[in-house]
Amino acid sequence: MKLDILVLAVHPDDAELGCSGTIAKHIALGKKVGIVDFTRGELGTRGTAETRDEEAADSAKILGIQARENLRFRDGFFKNDEEHQLEVIKMIRKYQPEIILTNALHDRHPDHGRAGDLANDACFLSGLPKISTELDGVQQQAWRPRLQLQYIQDRYIKPDVIIDITPYIETKLASIKAFKTQFFNPELDGPDTYISSPDFFESVIGRSREFGKSIGTTYAEGFTCRKLLGVNSLFDLI
Repeated sequence: MKLDILVLAVHPDDAELGCSGTIAKHIALGKKVGIVDFTRGELGTRGTAETRDEEAADSAKILGIQARENLRFRDGFFKNDEEHQLEVIKMIRKYQPEIILTNALHDRHPDHGRAGDLANDACFLSGLPKISTELDGVQQQAWRPRLQLQYIQDRYIKPDVIIDITPYIETKLASIKAFKTQFFNPELDGPDTYISSPDFFESVIGRSREFGKSIGTTYAEGFTCRKLLGVNSLFDLI
């Protein structure tokens, strides 16, 4: 299955927090979008790997994505090395996306920046024909996406591009709430964590409002890029 956009996320719920509004918007535009999670989030204080699997599947249904996979890397201990790069390359070559969205360049959680670097390196290496990969017994063809962007997560980073998600804010919030064990949920008993408070959930909404205000809309999501971005016309800019 060829996708238009592939989201690479180190933890289940990273894609939802960082770019689910953008995902929903592009699906509404007729684009095919998928998510590959690197880990099962098994080191999270609340919930288990199994509940995170279930929640990720529930969120995928809400968003309407075409595919979601999990590479089952070790949460907290995966590395940006050849072994892990080859597994990510297999996913890039499998789905042949035009655009890849990845974790923030640096963030509160150390996994985020490391995953962003892993995805970046894999995107480049995936385009080299002399790197051989095989999936399900079939030799894969080299593939390099045209564009890679990083979604912005917990820490504020000045975005290079901002996407209006105003019509899709409720979809974004519903996809986040699908992770019932992780975020504010008065029906669930469990230890309090940084992300389980109502204040954290409000901060997600506030960030979307902040980016929206920057471009004259109500809600938006921001992205960074490691290279200069170009447009075909001034009229492509808001």
